[in-house]
Amino acid sequence: MTLPVPHISTPIAVRPEWVDYNGHINMAYYAAITDEGGDQMYALIGLGEAYAKSARHTTYTAEFHICYKRELKLGDITRVRTQLLDFDAKRMILFHEIWHEDGWLSATAEELLLHVDMSGPRVVPFPPEVVEKLTAMKDAHAALPTPPQAGRSISLSNGPA
Repeated sequence: MTLPVPHISTPIAVRPEWVDYNGHINMAYYAAITDEGGDQMYALIGLGEAYAKSARHTTYTAEFHICYKRELKLGDITRVRTQLLDFDAKRMILFHEIWHEDGWLSATAEELLLHVDMSGPRVVPFPPEVVEKLTAMKDAHAALPTPPQAGRSISLSNGPA
């Protein structure tokens, strides 16, 4: 299987229910956009809705860090570029970029995900077939530069003044 480098989602439109009283998309829906875009990548690595239903395993987000670059408004069309930064037996780190159809970056998000047995719930190792696909994706994505926002912590020196 040829893996996209990075994974690029299908178009995702800003929905009316995402727009707040300030006339732009509410901060929570940037996470929704990255989630929708990232979920599209899951099928390539053997995760996602079908896996959750059949194996009763899924991923939970343990940490999520968004950097807002430019606001989105009603009707804007975006695509999410997702890069696998790293993984181990039970966790993976994804980096998402939300790109407007006009070619500008709206936001970035770094996400730490845990592989979870839903019967617990408890964190468990990925199955071998998923590890194999994660390894292939990590190798494919190794040629990509590490995003400058990756690994950031919240600090007064990081953000806009």
